[in-house]
Amino acid sequence: MSSDSEDDLPLARRVVAPSNGASAKPEASRSVPQAAQRAAPPKAKPPPKRPAKAATSDDDDDEESDGSEESSDSEGSDDVPLSQRVRARPTASGQKRASSSSAASKRTVKKARASTGPLKAAKGQVMWKTLRHCGVMFPPEYEPHGVKMLYDGKPIDLTPEEEEVASMYASMLHSDYPNKPTFVKNFWDGFREVLGPKHVIKSLEKCDFTPIHNYFEAEREKKKEKMKHATKEEKEAIKAEKEATEAKYKVAYVDGKVEQVGNFRVEPPGLFRGRGEHPKMGRIKKRVYPRDVTINIGKGEPIPEHPYPGQTWKEVRHDQTVTWLAFWKDTINDREYKYVFLAATSSFKADSDMAKYEKARKLKGLIGKIRKNYEDDWSSKSLVKRQMAVALYFLDKLALRAGHEKDEDEADTVGCCTLKCNNIDLVPPNFLKFDFLGKDSIRYENTVEVHEKVYAAVEKFRKMDQHGKKKEPGDLLFDGFDATALNKELKSIMDGLSVKVFRTYNASITLDKLLRDQEPSRDVSATVDERKADYDRANKEVAILCNHQRSVPKAHEDQVEKMEAKLKEMNDELAELEDDLRLALKGKPKKVDKDGVKKEVTLNADSVRNKIARKKEAIQKKQLQAAVKEDLKMVALGTSKINYMDPRITIAWCKRNDVPIEKIFNKSLLGKFSWAMETEPDFVF
Repeated sequence: MSSDSEDDLPLARRVVAPSNGASAKPEASRSVPQAAQRAAPPKAKPPPKRPAKAATSDDDDDEESDGSEESSDSEGSDDVPLSQRVRARPTASGQKRASSSSAASKRTVKKARASTGPLKAAKGQVMWKTLRHCGVMFPPEYEPHGVKMLYDGKPIDLTPEEEEVASMYASMLHSDYPNKPTFVKNFWDGFREVLGPKHVIKSLEKCDFTPIHNYFEAEREKKKEKMKHATKEEKEAIKAEKEATEAKYKVAYVDGKVEQVGNFRVEPPGLFRGRGEHPKMGRIKKRVYPRDVTINIGKGEPIPEHPYPGQTWKEVRHDQTVTWLAFWKDTINDREYKYVFLAATSSFKADSDMAKYEKARKLKGLIGKIRKNYEDDWSSKSLVKRQMAVALYFLDKLALRAGHEKDEDEADTVGCCTLKCNNIDLVPPNFLKFDFLGKDSIRYENTVEVHEKVYAAVEKFRKMDQHGKKKEPGDLLFDGFDATALNKELKSIMDGLSVKVFRTYNASITLDKLLRDQEPSRDVSATVDERKADYDRANKEVAILCNHQRSVPKAHEDQVEKMEAKLKEMNDELAELEDDLRLALKGKPKKVDKDGVKKEVTLNADSVRNKIARKKEAIQKKQLQAAVKEDLKMVALGTSKINYMDPRITIAWCKRNDVPIEKIFNKSLLGKFSWAMETEPDFVF
């Protein structure tokens, strides 16, 4: 049931701040360097079921999109509104699901996802009965190129291992990373360790990686030219060879059903970049071998093969309570693990997604009671209760992430529970100014009006800690609890409630209300592109609420210039057509010069009018695209679309407004949200 009350909207939306394929046979073993063939060491203890470092509920949010954020225009049924298509049959679970798009199986595969511990199902819950797969795909071994770097102006001989690390740095000379002190320091520490204490290279300042960089650039150009002049058959052969190599890793068999694997590649060695200003950027990501990888597979199923003779998998498990296929310890972050899961189109993920959004809808029904409770706790005698009540207010109204304590070697980002006193300024009479680095070191700046009691509480929290000691600017605002305690409190309020559920609720309720508010004022003759622009503006508001911002893409200015040039060309063509119409109305022919031959062409007024109408429509469409691109240049729409906004809101809106769903969801999202495709147009979050 919908609500017209502003209580369903986050505070940031209500107040204006003051101005300030099938299974394939395992690949045959290939020759590898002797160093990689050494016997597997004794098995280490498996990682604990619960991570040593407690993960907050939003540690794994903001997954990367599986495809382009922009949906491409397509032909055929893609341009038919979803409401006009044949409905799919309901599944046995009672939730209607459309069959996954065939294109979903062609989705770009991303690297394995990081986590702080094995994904565990509810206690005793069996997730599958039989599980078979072909393991993971390892990157090829390094092949030395023999190009020598310079040290103090002289060519230096390097071993293959040393050359590989030098090449990692050389390949990044064109980027901004070599200008970042943290990146450079961490690289040098790692390179020096590889070189050893007796090596002639003693100083990074005397190193010149340009010869290797130039070699890579030349090789890249050769490859580009080769592909440019390759025949269609040659390109298809290259593609077929690649697909044949990957085919066996792309599928798993779960209870006899073929499921797509979402991330089957082991990441190759390289230099760690991280997100934002990560303190570990520049460290060497070491090569992962089978001896590092734990496989999960059904009992009695064939153990996946790998291309390293003499090695065995670190461990082979038969754990039916988890849904991961493989994992290994991250080589950069000791307390994190990389996982291989089924694709977003799998039944596991579909059920998980639907449960997540239903949990957020359940919160909608309880939000009034929750708000009353935390408002009452603002006056509690317990400082911890007062702090937690204010934190809940921030989560509810500002959609902040939880935040957890950072080690010294982790990026110093902030969430609700790790706000420092100097992250909030008091702006009389009752405004709070937030300024901190959020996830991925994206700056969060927001000035919002808050309840008078919250303003007064924050003023006190900034002065004294729970022991009556005066606080410094860098001290925690909420010193009485951490993210783990907060999530425990949330679960006591509602089963399964977490900070991420609050964010999902806020994102979804905001999108639903914004889209519904737009509809009455939208001209019934509006084009599909104009309606999509409406959707993108609503999506933008949600992205800003969740702080899903980005720096302006490097290619933005070039793209804008090309659009402007195209618009000028189209307007010139329109002017010429209008001249043609004047000639046609006067009955005069048009003089043209084609291939040096001058001739006169008789014009048909009706035909010219039709051309003018089509050209104006094309110009309007291009102008709209340019305006939207400029409007969204610093906002990442994809994260909220993938993780936080209930897809049923979008699908219902598309049906009500006759907008093809492919205009909003790219092919990978069509597969990910196939479970929601039969949503009725009158769906309300």
